[in-house]
Amino acid sequence: MRLRLMSGVGLIAAAAMLSGCAEEPVIQAKSTKADTAAKAQKAQAAKLAAAAKVKANELGQVPVLMFHRIIEKPATTDDRTPSQFRSDLERLVRDGYVPVTAAEFVTGKINIPAGKHPVVLTFDDSSPSQLTLDEMGQVKPDTAIAILQDVAAKNPGFRPVATFYVTRDMFGKVGREEQAQTLQWLKANGFDIGNHTRDHLNLRGRPREQVMEQIGSIAQEVGSLAGVKPVTIALPYGNQPNTKEWAARGKFHDTTYKHSGVFLAGYTPSPSPFSKSFEPLGIPRIRAMDKKGDCAQFCSTAWLDWLKSNPDMRYTSDGDVSTVAYPKFKDPFLRTSYKTWALAY
Repeated sequence: MRLRLMSGVGLIAAAAMLSGCAEEPVIQAKSTKADTAAKAQKAQAAKLAAAAKVKANELGQVPVLMFHRIIEKPATTDDRTPSQFRSDLERLVRDGYVPVTAAEFVTGKINIPAGKHPVVLTFDDSSPSQLTLDEMGQVKPDTAIAILQDVAAKNPGFRPVATFYVTRDMFGKVGREEQAQTLQWLKANGFDIGNHTRDHLNLRGRPREQVMEQIGSIAQEVGSLAGVKPVTIALPYGNQPNTKEWAARGKFHDTTYKHSGVFLAGYTPSPSPFSKSFEPLGIPRIRAMDKKGDCAQFCSTAWLDWLKSNPDMRYTSDGDVSTVAYPKFKDPFLRTSYKTWALAY
């Protein structure tokens, strides 16, 4: 009997040991999940605190500035002198702006430091005053890119990037080799190449076939010369074709174009790409001009003054490209497609 009893006790002890071994991984798994959840909550709280500290508002407005020629003797109101352009950029530096390309903007890849504000620098008509390379392939002084690079070099963190909307003029180059060299230089140095149609025609009222020819033919040229598919288009004179979608999507011969953003010519800052009010087929731009005449209210100096005086209306980054940070009360204005990115504090 004693032997049997001892055997029974041994069996019970063995069973208890086995039972304990079975429960231990479950306890560890629960502990690991709890730790992971706690870490996630702590990380989220840190992100919220960081966003609140800089008053992040990634549903705010963004100035998209429109430039044309940068020349010593302006012939039109759209022209800026080199000194004026330098002053424009230095003002952006002082106000805490960091350039992003049009392609980055419309696709939501606004990767700038916390507390900074994005600005999109756009140049229409592919003028030699924007970019000219010398015989050694170096950028000539006093061109737009030379000035932009100089200001950026003197102000670390101010990105030397911009978007150039090209036509068949191709920065004054007529030979394909020179055209290719110029476009490839832009691509290699981080600049964005956009579509501005072949002949800079007003697309309003024109038939679908002609609209697609104007857009598709220059897309074909840019593709063959630089291996680039433009992500955005700037419409000549800011005029949309009879059907807005023709500017965004179409085909000419074997070239298919698909633009994520269609830019106009004025007169307000653009809504954030994360905002419900953002219209990718009609993104406003601001003419780069001083406070004179109509520009006393609707051009770059006036709007930059207004955004500075109304900081709650301006896009301010939280420094994290994977989130869209904003005050909680702005939650109704977030585009549905970005809900998983939301960081409302």
